[in-house]
Amino acid sequence: MTSGSAQEGQNDIQLNHTVISAYDRHLSAEFLAAVLGLEVGAPFGPFLPLDLGNGVTLDYYEKRDEPIQPQHYAFLVPEGRFDGMIARLEAVDVNYYADPHHTEPGRTNTLFGGRGAYFEDPDGHNMEIMTRPYVRP
Repeated sequence: MTSGSAQEGQNDIQLNHTVISAYDRHLSAEFLAAVLGLEVGAPFGPFLPLDLGNGVTLDYYEKRDEPIQPQHYAFLVPEGRFDGMIARLEAVDVNYYADPHHTEPGRTNTLFGGRGAYFEDPDGHNMEIMTRPYVRP
């Protein structure tokens, strides 16, 4: 690997998109869009995009004939929209938890002075909504 100095351009790299595997891309994309209060975009080839507010796109990709390895996706959400997201989860009978291991059902956490919750999407991905980013050492 060759590049310029280690300092050059150190903070100018951004995540543009990531692929989320789903058994039914429409179901999974619509589910997360409904929880987050967003809209699913028009299909782009085999992908169904969900655009986030920071320029990142989640591209849902259908995998019907092989197992899906659950992943973790965390979303930094505005404090003023958090209660609405919890209410939408409750309205469709989706359990949410205060912890990533799903041992504290129906509760939210207060990590780093904010609020957060975890829930599974239709494909078993562990989704997280949080109002404050994690404080890193």
